[in-house]
Amino acid sequence: MRKYSLLGTLIVITVLAALLPVIGAPKTWLLYLFYFYVFLAAANMWNLLAGFSGLLALCPAAFIGLGGYTMTILTWWGIQYYIGIIVGGVVAALFAMLISMSVFRMKGVYFAIGTLVLPAILKLVFLRWKPVGGDFEGGGAGYMVKGVRAIPPEVTYWLALGIGLASMVLILIILRSKFGLGLAAIRDNDISAASSGINVFGLKLSSFIIAALVMGVVGGIFYMNNGYIEPNNAFDINWLMIVLLATVIGGKGLEWGPLFGTVIVVALRFQLARYAGISLLIQGLILVVIMLVAPQGIVGLIRDLRKKFMNQQNKKLPSSS
Repeated sequence: MRKYSLLGTLIVITVLAALLPVIGAPKTWLLYLFYFYVFLAAANMWNLLAGFSGLLALCPAAFIGLGGYTMTILTWWGIQYYIGIIVGGVVAALFAMLISMSVFRMKGVYFAIGTLVLPAILKLVFLRWKPVGGDFEGGGAGYMVKGVRAIPPEVTYWLALGIGLASMVLILIILRSKFGLGLAAIRDNDISAASSGINVFGLKLSSFIIAALVMGVVGGIFYMNNGYIEPNNAFDINWLMIVLLATVIGGKGLEWGPLFGTVIVVALRFQLARYAGISLLIQGLILVVIMLVAPQGIVGLIRDLRKKFMNQQNKKLPSSS
């Protein structure tokens, strides 16, 4: 019964959210919600990696940037943006498959460092590479998305809503499947999981590719909305900070954690815009404070407080003789 009520609530919220551009909701609302949807999708996928698979992958910017660049370059070749978004996700997934041959040989902090340098390498490549365009396009100058002015704003909004919703549904499905149980076993102890017959490498690789695919789609949608992409932004460490904050604040390894964390991240993004020079420092301090005060995040803190309250209530009940 609870499952159907949750599904019904999700459908109602989705329908209402989809109708906002039609009923003339303020553009500021739609902008905030756009950022919320794309950040939520990216955070959910990072939670799949770090929270459920035990993979501290610090390269979300690599997947997001590749997705954005693929979509943008394909528009220069006359290919429609919606095809470019899908192809961008596929390119990011193929890149994840390619680098997995190297980074999966590393363990722990070495895996984290190995993935951290990937966006920096891609940034250097795209700073010099000009696949299309003339003297004033490509390389460090970046690219405009061809035909972006012809795309109605509500289409971009609906695409963002779609990927945000798809990421939530995907996480819920994975966690309730054998795949999710295998990931949980790997996260707790991959040696014990392997001895139990679980294909550790296969499950980790699958989650890595799934996360890259969705993040690549996120990159295509995000930079289609921007109308422009350049290396310093596409492969910026800000993407890592966004998913880190959303996941840690909400609750790492908790299925609803990124949902609550992303609300705070979007609010911080717009509030800290005036402090661009020290924005990363402020976000880093917030991250450290949350990790010290509430290691399980908001959702984990609420869960613990609820358990404590229920235990206190049970103690007050008279015991039956």
